[in-house]
Amino acid sequence: MARGGINKAVVQRARQALLARGANPSIDAVRVELGNTGSKTTISRYLKELEPSNPEPVASRERISDTLNGMVQTLLDQLMEEGQEVISQATEAFDLQRAALENQIIELRSDLATAQRNSATQQAAMETQSAELATTQSSLQAELTRNAGLSQRCTDLESLVAEKDKHIHSLEEKHVQARGALEHYREAAKEQRDQDQRKHESQLHEMQVEQRKLRETIAVKQDDLTRLNRDNERLLGEARQQTKALHTQEALVQSLNTQVEALRQGEAKSAGVAEHLMGQISALREEVKGLHKAAALGDLREQETVAQVASLQKENEQLRQAAIGEPGPEEGNYASSGVQDQQIAGPAKPSKRPRR
Repeated sequence: MARGGINKAVVQRARQALLARGANPSIDAVRVELGNTGSKTTISRYLKELEPSNPEPVASRERISDTLNGMVQTLLDQLMEEGQEVISQATEAFDLQRAALENQIIELRSDLATAQRNSATQQAAMETQSAELATTQSSLQAELTRNAGLSQRCTDLESLVAEKDKHIHSLEEKHVQARGALEHYREAAKEQRDQDQRKHESQLHEMQVEQRKLRETIAVKQDDLTRLNRDNERLLGEARQQTKALHTQEALVQSLNTQVEALRQGEAKSAGVAEHLMGQISALREEVKGLHKAAALGDLREQETVAQVASLQKENEQLRQAAIGEPGPEEGNYASSGVQDQQIAGPAKPSKRPRR
C-alpha cells in the first residue's frame, strides 16, 4: 500500500525527534526517521523553512533531562506501533481485495468458457438445420421438375385431341357434302354401296379403337394427375412441417440472441460470434422465404394442371358423344355419299390415321 505524501509538519516532528535524541537533523537522517519516505528535495526545502523559525542553538544530549528523553522515546515507540498497525490493516485490506479480484477473474473465465461451448453447440445446430433445408429445397426442385414434365404431357395430349377434332370436323364436312349429292347418284351407287358401307364400318371401328385408346390414355393421365396431387399434398405437408421447424428455430435463435447479448456485455470477444450467428439467421430466413414462394408456385401449377385435365375430360366427352351419334339413321346415306364422292374424285384413297 503506497504511503501518503509528506508535509512540513511531518518533517518538523521528525526533526524535533532527532534533536531530542541529540542527532543532527540532516536530510538523510530526517528521511530515515520518516521511514524512507519523501524526496530529498522536499525534505531539504522544509528543513530550510524550519531553520529560521528555530534560531536557538542545538542543545546537547547531556543537557536534556532523562525524563524528557524517556517521554520522547515513549512517543516514538507509540508512533511506530500505530504506524505499523495502520500498515498491517492496509496490507490485510489489500490482500482481501486482491483475493476477491482473483476469484472474480476465475468466475469470468469460467463464464467465458461456458459461453464459448454454448456458441459451438449452437453453431453445430445451425449447420445441421442448413443441411436439412438444402435437402428439402432439392426435393422441392425435383417435384417442380416432375410437374413441368406432366404439364408437357398434358400439352401433347391436348395437341392429339385437337388433331382428332380436326379429323372429325373433316368427316362431318364430307358427310354434309355427301348428303347433298346423294339424290343425284343414288341409282349409280347401289352396286358399290355394300362395299363402301363395309369400308365405312371399318373406318368407324378404327375410330372407335382410337377413341378407346384415347380414353385409356386420358385415364392414365388422370392417374398421373391423382398421384401428382398426392405428391403435392405430401410436399405441402413437408413444407408446413419445415415451416413449423423454422418457427421453432427462430424462437431458439431469439433465445440465442438474448444469451449472446448478455455475453457481449460481459466479454468483448463474444461480439464476433453474435454477428456470425445473426448472419446465419438472416440466411435461414431468406431460404424460408424462397421455400414458401416455391410451394406457392407448386400450388398454382397444380391448379393449372387440374383445370387442363378438366378441359380435356370435357372435350373427350364431346368427342365421345359425337362418335356415338355418328352411325345413326343416316349411316346408309353417308355410305352412299362415299360412293358418289369416289365416282367424282376417282378411286378412294385410304384414310390416314393421325399420328399419336
